[in-house]
Amino acid sequence: MFKALKSILLVMILCCAMTMVHAQHSFPLTNNPAMVRFQDSLIRISTRVKDAQNNQSRFEANAHFIKTLVESLKTPGSFNYPFDSLKTISTLSAPDKSFRIFSWYLPVDDGTYRYFGAIQVASKDGKLKLFPLIDNTEQLKNPNAITGNKSWYGAYYYQMVPVSGAGKSPVYALLGWKGNNSKTSKKVIEILSFENGEPSFGKAIFVQPKNPGINRVIFEYNKLNSMTLTMDKSVNMIVFDHLAPFSEEMIGNFEYYASDLSFDAYKVTGGKLKLVENVELKNDPNEMDELYIDPKDKKIQPIKKL
Repeated sequence: MFKALKSILLVMILCCAMTMVHAQHSFPLTNNPAMVRFQDSLIRISTRVKDAQNNQSRFEANAHFIKTLVESLKTPGSFNYPFDSLKTISTLSAPDKSFRIFSWYLPVDDGTYRYFGAIQVASKDGKLKLFPLIDNTEQLKNPNAITGNKSWYGAYYYQMVPVSGAGKSPVYALLGWKGNNSKTSKKVIEILSFENGEPSFGKAIFVQPKNPGINRVIFEYNKLNSMTLTMDKSVNMIVFDHLAPFSEEMIGNFEYYASDLSFDAYKVTGGKLKLVENVELKNDPNEMDELYIDPKDKKIQPIKKL
């Protein structure tokens, strides 16, 4: 049943989302009556998704959510609508307002997660293009592979960092949470660019002595701990906790990894992300660092440092 529901979702997204619609920007950002109604509907449906007690009811409600969201994004004036009252999804816009990316997740009964999303692009000819993001994590044998929107390494993105310099093709680092399973969580620095108008995920822009040529960075750590991964604009660096095993015997077993109280960073420079080790932070970590321990278990409290 679960595989059947997943197949229905993929077909629905692919059939509905690869469309072009004319953009009309005459509506005020938050006073478009049609968009207000869509947002209200999405809020109600998202409550059903959140309250669902099993995979079948959860994914059926999510299918309704996807259909309604796609319909809303095809509506004239939708590109300017912020969806700021819809708290269950992340909406990140490019600094130049050329596109925005939506992402959200569903918990699965076995402790894993499924990810969903879409990229809404404003084109020069006055049309909007919508790309579905199809979570292909389970089938992706090489997590370092460069992928397209139909074979996405799914994540819930909470920050977008422009990387490329002036005069170069735009490249963005997406910082995301990727709940993994009942034992570990993941965070990811995903690289988004557009090749021939199509979204491409992963790019070898990381400059570091170890693992050169990687296309994305994936962090994995003990599920009961949180991890800092945030853009510090004051130093123009993506700062993150240095993760280490509790002891040498546990190297490679990420269930026993957590912060060792030090920080590393990737400095944005010349269209690259250059690794800088042992960074001193002047400010406390961002509140978004607490994303997430386990969204289903409100009793668990994060262990910030060990």
